[in-house]
Amino acid sequence: MSVKVHFDFKKTRDSEPNHPLAKTGFVLEGNNGSAILLIHGLTGTPHEMAFLGRFFHNKGYTVICPVLANHNRPIEILKNTKWQDCYQSVHSALMEIVPRDGFIFVAGLSMGALLALLLAEEFPQKIKAVSCLSPTLFYDGWNVPWYRCFLPLVSHTFLKHFFYFKEDPPYGIKNEQIRKLVHKYYSKTNISDMEGVARYGYPYFPVTLLYQLRLLVKYLTKRLKGINIPVQLIQAKEDDVTSIKNSQFIYEGISSRIKEMILLYDSYHVITADQERDRVVAAMESFFNRIRENSKNA
Repeated sequence: MSVKVHFDFKKTRDSEPNHPLAKTGFVLEGNNGSAILLIHGLTGTPHEMAFLGRFFHNKGYTVICPVLANHNRPIEILKNTKWQDCYQSVHSALMEIVPRDGFIFVAGLSMGALLALLLAEEFPQKIKAVSCLSPTLFYDGWNVPWYRCFLPLVSHTFLKHFFYFKEDPPYGIKNEQIRKLVHKYYSKTNISDMEGVARYGYPYFPVTLLYQLRLLVKYLTKRLKGINIPVQLIQAKEDDVTSIKNSQFIYEGISSRIKEMILLYDSYHVITADQERDRVVAAMESFFNRIRENSKNA
């Protein structure tokens, strides 16, 4: 990752609520009576959850994957997003789910995993289990530059509105074919380019959002002990963005009686689209099936 300073003093007009780029989430109606809420990552896109969505829909689940607040909108708007706005996006989606058999599962990638845990803490009677995929409490992966630890200092000044991270290879992807596609877009785009955001996510990461993530982490860590529902953690041993200490921290902090941690050995951060995505969905399905069976037999 590299740092880019971008000065733009023009006032950005907010997109209309019905802006077409703000409508790229998906809902897939299932027939097995259960539902799963999928949550993409910060500066990410529902497209990174598409493989999971198709898999669970084919298994009969109703699948809901909303767009997080202000995602797929100009980065000048995205950078002013609060973590509470993102939480409201998934909170609203959860409230709309009425499964026939009462089984609702939630799975989130990266920051999406943290939002999933917050939902679990607030709605333990509504959510049956959570799967945390590459949870991101702190950036300590092998591809994170040493100077990133100093950037939170910038977030306390007006300069936070002008600093961005430019994503560099491997982009959280170990699979060479997929990484080439991402690189083709990321390498030629400018900071305001929206052409490929719906598919690949934002090439630039505003420092303002890094600050919001830190606030979210602070809020969540105080509530980990209040999480009692089953929790699954899946993370790559070679995660380039965030080390397995993140999953270990959550595993040790929650009060769930049923919990498990699974490590992958041939993937990077975006495990929902990388080389072991088949193993990811198989582990998730097995975990959810056990919860369903245990609940029915209780």
